[in-house]
Amino acid sequence: MSNNLKPTNSPEPAIAIGYYQHYKGAYYQVIDLARHSETEEWLVIYRALYGEHGLWARPASMFAENVTIAGEELARFQFIGSQPPGKL
Repeated sequence: MSNNLKPTNSPEPAIAIGYYQHYKGAYYQVIDLARHSETEEWLVIYRALYGEHGLWARPASMFAENVTIAGEELARFQFIGSQPPGKL
């Protein structure tokens, strides 16, 4: 099977391992960074700190982007530290 995708050779994104708050209020733990096996795109591997504590992967570029809510620009995920938040 031929793969016409070119390696990205992009540097590892500057996304810290630790705890984040989503702009909607939920908390998540970033576990690690990984590369997509086909495209070599950087992915953020993270776990929800609520409900069933699902494990998720999101492109690093999307994880680190800002969103506009009611005219206000906010970080999609805001780093809150290396220790879990006290109010889970």
